[in-house]
Amino acid sequence: MNAMEHLNIPPANHVKVLGGQGWVGLIDHLGSESTIVNAARVSFGKLKNTMDDRDVKLLEYLIDNRHTSPLEHVVFTFSIHCPLFVRGQWHRHRTWSYNEISRRYTEIDMEFYTPEHLRRQSENNRQASFDDPDFADGELRQQIAAHNQLSLELYDRLLASGVCREQARGVLPQNMMVTFWGTVDLANLLHFLQLRDSSHAQYEIREYAVAIRQLIRPIVPHVMDYYEKNLAENAPGK
Repeated sequence: MNAMEHLNIPPANHVKVLGGQGWVGLIDHLGSESTIVNAARVSFGKLKNTMDDRDVKLLEYLIDNRHTSPLEHVVFTFSIHCPLFVRGQWHRHRTWSYNEISRRYTEIDMEFYTPEHLRRQSENNRQASFDDPDFADGELRQQIAAHNQLSLELYDRLLASGVCREQARGVLPQNMMVTFWGTVDLANLLHFLQLRDSSHAQYEIREYAVAIRQLIRPIVPHVMDYYEKNLAENAPGK
């Protein structure tokens, strides 16, 4: 049984990434686009349950002019299964709330990420990489998988010898897959998407950002339309 099955996430509510080695699932959400426009009009004491053209224009006005507090009333909770190094990047977004499966308490579902292909390091940007179709990486990828397996075997030997989990986990590599919950409001989620669904972001975390866009679109379709037309990296005019 894998981590997703342990968490009882319906298949329709998750998107696989990294060649199926990782995934992001939508656990829960609070609010809708009507919530946003109702919050913006709360001083008038008027509430609506449906969206019309005037509401959509108000929605766009709020985002365009950075009146984001009404968007903070819409909240999403995701379950993320990703390599440890991606988790490290994700946790830099301190507007999210996080809880994670801990290796101090369990050894279930020990998995390691082996990239489907390796990228070359950019020569003029320390933070960038690029795909090279002529890069013969097959043997290197095999060595990564072997290293992951050796690390797991050492971890198991340490536990069998009586070493505590909190110390034994120190030998596990950055490619170890971790599972955590992340909760964020819509205003801060849009900021996350602008940063992580970008060519400047690392490829691996960008896959998760694209998956999140897919998961939230049915819930906030007009917001995502506006994002893709005006805020996304490849929006017209950018």
